[in-house]
Amino acid sequence: MKPRTLGNLLVAIQFASLGALIVLAAQKLMQQPVPALAWLAFGLSGMVGLWALLANRPGNFNIHPTPRSDGKLVAHGPYRWIRHPMYTAVMLLGLACVLTRGGVLAWLLWGVLCLVLLIKAVLEERWMAALHPSYANYQARTRWFIPFLL
Repeated sequence: MKPRTLGNLLVAIQFASLGALIVLAAQKLMQQPVPALAWLAFGLSGMVGLWALLANRPGNFNIHPTPRSDGKLVAHGPYRWIRHPMYTAVMLLGLACVLTRGGVLAWLLWGVLCLVLLIKAVLEERWMAALHPSYANYQARTRWFIPFLL
């Protein structure tokens, strides 16, 4: 499968699973208050996502795992500690939905979302290493999704 086709498929699965989580959480919102932990995950998601967008220059951001040929390696802001802060933000948003909704289906959808983001990260890192000679050094000093842990 071509990288662009694979990227399109992964992005489609990502948006479908996140969209389903949002719909499930919205249904529950009508019935009960949102748990504090869900609000925390939601707030962290917004902060990490906004910080990542501000650290990235316009035109450098890409929702597909295929890096832009003219893209620059960003190593400041949240990228100083983690290589995929936007994926972290999306995982936190999905987690907020799960904590709001609960249930097996929500947890399964979040698992699919996290798996897709992990696959995207693996592919993106492979292609970034080929495009940016300094990427291996960047990988050695940063984590994937959670600073100092993962």
